[in-house]
Amino acid sequence: MTSRNPRPAPRWRALLLSGLFTGLVILLSFGMGRYPIPPGEVVRILGQIVTGRFDPATATEAARVLFYIRLPRILLAALTGVALSGAGTLFQGMFRNPLVSPDVLGVSSGAALGAAIGILLPAGGSIQLWAFACGVAAVALTYGIAQASRGQSVVMLVLAGMVVSAFFSAALSFLKYVADPYEQLPTIVFWLMGGFYRASWPAVGSLLLTVLPGAVLLLLTSWKLNILSLGDEEALSLGVNVRVLRPLLIAAATLMVAGAVSVTGTISWVGLVVPHIARMLAGADHDRSMPVAMLFGAGFMLLMDDLARSLTTAEIPVGILTSAVGAPFFGYLLISGRREAWR
Repeated sequence: MTSRNPRPAPRWRALLLSGLFTGLVILLSFGMGRYPIPPGEVVRILGQIVTGRFDPATATEAARVLFYIRLPRILLAALTGVALSGAGTLFQGMFRNPLVSPDVLGVSSGAALGAAIGILLPAGGSIQLWAFACGVAAVALTYGIAQASRGQSVVMLVLAGMVVSAFFSAALSFLKYVADPYEQLPTIVFWLMGGFYRASWPAVGSLLLTVLPGAVLLLLTSWKLNILSLGDEEALSLGVNVRVLRPLLIAAATLMVAGAVSVTGTISWVGLVVPHIARMLAGADHDRSMPVAMLFGAGFMLLMDDLARSLTTAEIPVGILTSAVGAPFFGYLLISGRREAWR
């Protein structure tokens, strides 16, 4: 009997396709926007930046737009795509569940609550710092509850994540209820929709500190994720220290997602859909699908941001677009039977 599973593309081909897609989107992103910049001008300005000849005092208006607005936004969107897609691939493999997303352990709910706290503070606090701290605290609480239970660790992590997410969501609802309906509440709601309008070089720098180390760790240990996805007993029999590896990977993914969400707000469906696309391209081997997911996720996030700032005169929150595109696409995968490639 022949298998119906589609044969994945070779590793180099999947990486090449993802790289070409992301590279093309990056090139388009430099020129798109309210202030269009011709491709030749983009290349000239980038050459000045790379060689250190860029001088803000004498730079043209196009050069200042590209350096202070376009480039930070492109980097921020790409890093967010890497963080959400890499974490989604990790959690789907670790929990052996194709419906798991990066916020399964409560990081998004925690970050949303932290952002609301930062917005409501009378003296004015750092929204990004509060969001990051509460996102990390939510995952720490989830892991603590799971460790205190006596059930299977993977199952209890998911259940504990549901409990923590529900609690933090209730706390967020209360803060929205007591917020000033004319100033604070609209700010909270708009932040929850997600977007890259806060892009700046300091934001890019803070995200680099949390995303790059975690992404490197996930790439280096992706082959161990194949063993970890077999189950604790099988992984232990093959020499993998589950008690060390699982918390380490969860911590890395948490820092990645918390850092991204604290800057961009809540952006859903990217970490759920992109890992499936990566597995369709590269197969179920995480050593192949993890880099493809990160690379493709960067391009997908950039494409959504380009559409968010180009479709209408007013910028659309990118979280709305990712949900509008991700949900139907995921439904298409279910109906078309492509789920066989995920097993």
